Amino acid sequence: MFQTFDSAGNPAVGRPRVALLRQWLAENGLDGFVVPRADEHQGEYVADRSARLKWLTGFSGSAGVAIILRDRAFIFVDGRYTLQVRGEVDLGIFSIESLVDNPPANWLKDNLGKSARLGFDPWLHTIGEVKALRASAEKTGAVLVPLETNPIDIIWKDQPEPPVAPIELHPIGFAGELAKDKLARLAAAIGKEGATHAVLTDPSSIAWAFNIRGGDVPHTPLALGFAVLAADGRHRLFMDSRKFSRQVAAYLTQLAEPHEPGEFEAAVVALAKSGAKIALDPVLAADRLRMLVEDNGGEVIAAPDPARIPRATKNQAEINGSRAAHRRDGAAVAKLLCWLDRQKPGSLDEIAVVTRLEETRRQTGEETQMPLRDVSFDTISGAGPNGAIMHYRVSRATSRKLQAGELFLLDSGAQYQDGTTDITRTVPIGQPTEEMRERFTLVLKGMIGISTLRFPAGTRGSEIDAVARMALWKHGCDFAHGTGHGVGSYLAVHEGPQRIARTGTEKLLEGMMLSNEPGYYKEGSYGIRIENLILVTPAEQIDGGDIAMHGFETLTLAPIDVRLVRSDLLTRDELHWLDTYHARVLAEIGPMLDGETLAWLEKATAPLPHGAKI
Repeated sequence: MFQTFDSAGNPAVGRPRVALLRQWLAENGLDGFVVPRADEHQGEYVADRSARLKWLTGFSGSAGVAIILRDRAFIFVDGRYTLQVRGEVDLGIFSIESLVDNPPANWLKDNLGKSARLGFDPWLHTIGEVKALRASAEKTGAVLVPLETNPIDIIWKDQPEPPVAPIELHPIGFAGELAKDKLARLAAAIGKEGATHAVLTDPSSIAWAFNIRGGDVPHTPLALGFAVLAADGRHRLFMDSRKFSRQVAAYLTQLAEPHEPGEFEAAVVALAKSGAKIALDPVLAADRLRMLVEDNGGEVIAAPDPARIPRATKNQAEINGSRAAHRRDGAAVAKLLCWLDRQKPGSLDEIAVVTRLEETRRQTGEETQMPLRDVSFDTISGAGPNGAIMHYRVSRATSRKLQAGELFLLDSGAQYQDGTTDITRTVPIGQPTEEMRERFTLVLKGMIGISTLRFPAGTRGSEIDAVARMALWKHGCDFAHGTGHGVGSYLAVHEGPQRIARTGTEKLLEGMMLSNEPGYYKEGSYGIRIENLILVTPAEQIDGGDIAMHGFETLTLAPIDVRLVRSDLLTRDELHWLDTYHARVLAEIGPMLDGETLAWLEKATAPLPHGAKI
């Protein structure tokens, strides 16, 4: 099994560990310490060694920050985790704050006294984050203190060792471009920024640029390390050589000069002392790197990671691979949904569904000669009220039975060598209520709205996010997460910089892959989410129009449960989209199915009655 079901978080760990940290702070003249949910690379998933926030607090979510003061402790989470955090931290120790409405940089203004000394690990905070924290602290007369050693690493006596999973080469048939050509493109981009060098801190960028994949963090095939790319083409890679086979070492040596991780800081210092102009991404690069450059006479060029847009705009090989992965994955999901439909209410729990889905994906991968490499994230398997917890992670302690009269939300994804998938389907267990059907249909209208959207070049995700919400807004409803995130190519399932959200400031470019996943969540009762992955298509002229328009191609192929659809709430165009989508699902994954599953799919994708629609 790729997914384990141990308890997600343990509230009991907080009290003794916070006490140890406070003792260390007192001994070192500090009034507080900031503990982000981050490693040196600012990735979504962190190795066990870097799970400092979970170790200290019990909170297991993918985004959060704790601030520990001498007499108070606070944990900041976003809207996805407002329910989860209450069950995972000791509320007698921690007060909960909003990471969005009152982030740490704002919170400090009202909670740090004059001359207070707040420690932080500059390896775990980006340049931009530290700039905001420092500005806030200075307004109150407090002092932000960068620490050479993270105190969590001192008091965490059984902290795991750094990961050394083996690296594999990513074949050109899936990558679509040779690494040497990618690196040449990046070197040219570095020069155009006026820099002599750029530091790649994001392992996804390193994986993409060098055409390698690894296994250092859960569910994303990354090898942790750093790369220093040079405008003159003399690149350096800092990665534990224990990850290299002889073949991998020979390959990488042709592309960059290899170094051990322990040599990285000294190399940055040497470049700075030589007068290098080093590009660092303020959103991704650790503030420690800024300090190393500026304190040693170098110049920091604030510039985006040069690989982020090339990585986000998929080439034809990556697009073809994703289409194939989604056909295969859609067949596996259809098998699961058919099986689920045959089970009696109350006979299954959430873990049983996760286990069955993983087995189905493995089997389908074996049948098609494209093995399942991993799940792309821990499956969200939420029955009834658990479905209302947006990023619920099922454990043996929380697993519920799928009971009659409830909704079941299943959000899952897979990692195949040719593509990364992410799909959510919500299904009724027994007879749904009319409220459930209405809310589901409102969510569906938003998903169809994004799917059918046409938009001009230069459009940003923030400009279209409302399309997914309009039907819900008209009924006084909303959802507390973005509509869509970027998706990698056998890389991170949550990939930036593209996104459809109020904060989505990046232009949507041809070849970008995103999710399309509006939802609705009724606390303590049920959750609804419908998610497909979509691809930004080339801009094309519209008959009678003035300018070319981009659109979206839907990649995900699995039926949407029509038992939850109120067709009277859909327009004729929306009904047409749903019928056309289901006809395509049947045509593309039907040949991969047979017998009872094929018969089930034919019924599940049958056209809905249209009636007199406008």
